[in-house]
Amino acid sequence: MLGFSHRSLTNFLFWVTQKKWFLVTMMLGLILLFLPTPVGLTLSGYRTIIIVITALLMIITEPIPLPAIAMYILVAEVYFGIGTANEIASSFMNDAVFFIMGSLMLAVAIIKQGWDTRIALGIIKLTGNKTANIVFGFTAISAILSSFIGEHTVAAIMLPIAMTLIRFTSDDVSKVSNLSAVLLFSIAYGCLIGSIGTPSGGGRNAIMITYFRDFGLSISYLNWMAKVYPLVLIQIPIVAWILQKSFVPEYTHLDSGVRKLAIQVAKSRKLTGRNTVAAIIFLFVFLGWVFFSETIGLGIIALTGVLCYMIAGFVRWEDLNRNTHWGVIILFGATISLGVNIKATGAAIWLANLVINLFGDLMETFPLFSDSIIVLMTTILANVLSSSATVAVLGPVTLNMGSDALHTGLVTTIASAFGYFTAVAAPACTIVYSSGMVKAKDFLKAGWKVGLMSMILLVIYANTYWLFFN
Repeated sequence: MLGFSHRSLTNFLFWVTQKKWFLVTMMLGLILLFLPTPVGLTLSGYRTIIIVITALLMIITEPIPLPAIAMYILVAEVYFGIGTANEIASSFMNDAVFFIMGSLMLAVAIIKQGWDTRIALGIIKLTGNKTANIVFGFTAISAILSSFIGEHTVAAIMLPIAMTLIRFTSDDVSKVSNLSAVLLFSIAYGCLIGSIGTPSGGGRNAIMITYFRDFGLSISYLNWMAKVYPLVLIQIPIVAWILQKSFVPEYTHLDSGVRKLAIQVAKSRKLTGRNTVAAIIFLFVFLGWVFFSETIGLGIIALTGVLCYMIAGFVRWEDLNRNTHWGVIILFGATISLGVNIKATGAAIWLANLVINLFGDLMETFPLFSDSIIVLMTTILANVLSSSATVAVLGPVTLNMGSDALHTGLVTTIASAFGYFTAVAAPACTIVYSSGMVKAKDFLKAGWKVGLMSMILLVIYANTYWLFFN
């Protein structure tokens, strides 16, 4: 009948089992849609919160691809009357999305230049062959580089160096599992703690700067560094120490591995004029971020760098098109659009007041409690979502919690980098996990220690060091 057969029924039941979380999410959204609008919340604000809940549930369970979830957010905003198609499109595309797109393209161009061999040689010269020094060197270099060129780029550059050093140390990787873990986590966690050091360190930072502008606030590139970078430097030795205690390396010295790596680096191609020009282009991009990000925007400057690399012939469009994760860009844009509408519909203020009503007395009695709540909420969400999605959704809410929006915004942004607990919490973690040399449970083994340290340190740091800026 109507072309349906027993096979059609079997296929449908299989589809239901595969998409059960999508169906559960849609059912939950439908139930919420027919419930009365909470007191003090507009209808459009309530519908925006429904989109947030259903989108977060799908991001966690991933019953459909992440770009499809992004499309769900955008079409739901229009169908639920949050805004017209043009208004939603306008909220989707802003400088933060340009920055994310530009930084992903810059990553492709930079990796093609073969900078990994130069970095490997630099690490060896600085650290020698002592394992403890190498772990510290990997953490420090990853943190410093990720402050300026993005964690995903640095992790992609550093991973082959660590894997080569591990294989040169032992032909049987299973016999150096702790060494593998400590080196790879020094890259991943180094990238995470460094990514909050400057506005160009990650998409989350660019998103928060966009929100700051919406709130009539401004922070320069250098002022961001002055307020945040000391925290990066403080965490580097602590993270390196925690990792070495969590995964005690099988070797205290890596004589054989370092010697073989040095020989391999020596055989690599020499520095050419093209490499120098490529480095100069990135230097100008960095200077543009430092001096012109407030007037021109981080995104436009990043895209200018990509344009220069293409004009100079360092990268082809085919390379950018093939290696740029367009789905990630769409998801970033959709979550930013959702964040913009959380603020525009009044849902952000309503949610902030809800938190204040629950914990208001404690916030007034203990000044550190407000930051503790923000850090805890952000860290939990950042470990089930991406850090940028967390800032996009939570940013408008936390900016309304407390009298100093710049303070709460920076705390939110920094805490969103604490994605230490799972392999999918941050691009750097996913990249090192893809090596196959670390297990998913290893993230929790070291992550809870590093995460607890970072959370406590951030609360103390924000309420002591930042007082000098007020």
